[in-house]
This record gives sequence, C-alpha cells and structure tokens, in this order.
Amino acid sequence: MHQIRTEALLPAPAEAVWKVLTDFDRFHEWNPLNLKAQGKAELGARIPMTVLNPVRLDKPERMTVRITRFEPARALEWIGHVPLLFRGQHIFELSPKSGGTRLLHGEDQSGLISRSFSPDVIREKFVPAYEAMNRALAGRLAGAKF
Repeated sequence: MHQIRTEALLPAPAEAVWKVLTDFDRFHEWNPLNLKAQGKAELGARIPMTVLNPVRLDKPERMTVRITRFEPARALEWIGHVPLLFRGQHIFELSPKSGGTRLLHGEDQSGLISRSFSPDVIREKFVPAYEAMNRALAGRLAGAKF
C-alpha cells in the first residue's frame, strides 16, 4: 500500500473550504487533480469522477467513487476502485488554524496497479499532483467572499 500525504494552510475558514470541496459540479473550474465530478456530496453518495493519472497525464481515468466519510467542515473521504487492480481512499481533513484552515490531503492506494508504483514515482509524480490541487484550492478560496 502507498500513502500520499500533503498539507496546506488555506486562507479561509473551514466552512468555506468545505463548500468548495463538496461542490463537485464545479470541480472542472479549478481542480487539476479531480478534473470533473458530478453529484451531491453526502455520505454514501456515488459520484462519477474523471481524475488525473499522474503517471499518464495524457490519459485521465473515469471512475465512480463512493463517499465513505462526510463530516461537514471537518473531513471528507471517498473510495474509488477497480476490482483487484486499484483501490484509492482519498482523504481531506480540515482543522482551524490561525488565519485559515489546515488541510491534510492524501490517498491510501492498494491493488495490483499501485504495486507497480515505486516510492520514487509516488514522490515525483503523485505528491506534486496533490500539492497542485492544494494550491488550486487555495487560489479558489483567495478570491471568495466569506
């Protein structure tokens, strides 16, 4: 299993971060990692999503993820999988920090496909993609009114 973890300090209260993270229908406007999503964010919801594959940038992947954790303004998780080949548990944890919100963002990956990723591939391809999403989220929030 691979664990990807990134952190960012976002310039907004957790409620504002939550609003952007759960507005799946607008992901295409700002999100460079989860390129497109559609549906209502709620526990158990199945959300069709198009995601960037950091190893094959020319071939975004389509999958339907299921929301497995939904704690408003605190935590959002979803799981996407292709039986035996891949399972990804994507996580967002929010906590108040002076001047904004601390974001812990990552994924736990398992399955045959993830076994083919070396630690170097995770560090050089996946971590920068997750950090790019964090920066895009901060940019989206910077222009918002709270």
